[in-house]
Formats: sequence, structure tokens, C-alpha cells
Amino acid sequence: MPKLPVMMDRPTFDALCKTLPATFMVVQWGESHVWKVGEAGTSGKNKVFAMSTFWGDDDADAPTHRLVIKVSPMSFEMLTQEDGIAQAPYMAKGQWVQVRDTSPLSDDDITAYIREAHRIMASKLTKKLQAELGLAEWVQNGRG
Repeated sequence: MPKLPVMMDRPTFDALCKTLPATFMVVQWGESHVWKVGEAGTSGKNKVFAMSTFWGDDDADAPTHRLVIKVSPMSFEMLTQEDGIAQAPYMAKGQWVQVRDTSPLSDDDITAYIREAHRIMASKLTKKLQAELGLAEWVQNGRG
């Protein structure tokens, strides 16, 4: 049986998210590292795009490191068919997946999904704010 890749750890996750334009991190919901795109400290002018959590699925499930990532509708349908990936708890709408360390995703795959999550959520900011934050090119082409 082939060895599954080990999921991206929190320091690597945080370092990746920090490299994306106009991002910041807050600690919410216990010890979750919640990454947002937009302006820090301004309600309505930022959007969550990814999280590193230690949630359990229920009271019997021991909390383990998991990533929660916003994905496109097509990616959601595809990814939630994979072992170790499911709809994120507490995120009932909007195509959010929870990735466990048992998923078949490599760090390169996770990196691509996080970059796309950032682009998806940046596109939900107003055009004016996108321009102010230098995100217009990123939203349009996936790069700044």
C-alpha cells in the first residue's frame, strides 16, 4: 500500500498564507489560525479563506490538526469524494472542505487550493477595495 502524504503542518500553512497579498491571521474559535484577505480590523472588509484547526468531528473524536479551505463548487464535489476530506463542520454553506492528515493531498495540492481559496475570497471584496489592496490583477489572473 502506498504511503499517504503527511498533511501540511501549521507553521508551513501559516508561512504560505502570509505570502499571499493583503492577508492577515487572527486566532478564533479556540486555537484556530484563521486567515483572511482584506483589511484587518474592519468588519465587512475582509473574508476568511483558510483555517488551521484542531477540531474534532464530535465529542468522541479527539481533536487533530485539520485544514479548512474554501473551494470552488466543482472542487467541492470532487474533493468530498476523497478519503480524509469532508464538508467542513460549522461551515454548512459555500463549499468549505476540511482536510485531515489521512487525505491523499500533497503539500503542492494543498498550496494550490489555498492560493485559489485566497483568489476566490478576494474576488468577493468590492472592486474598490480590491484596487486599494492591489488585488485586482490577482483576482483576475491568480497573480499580482
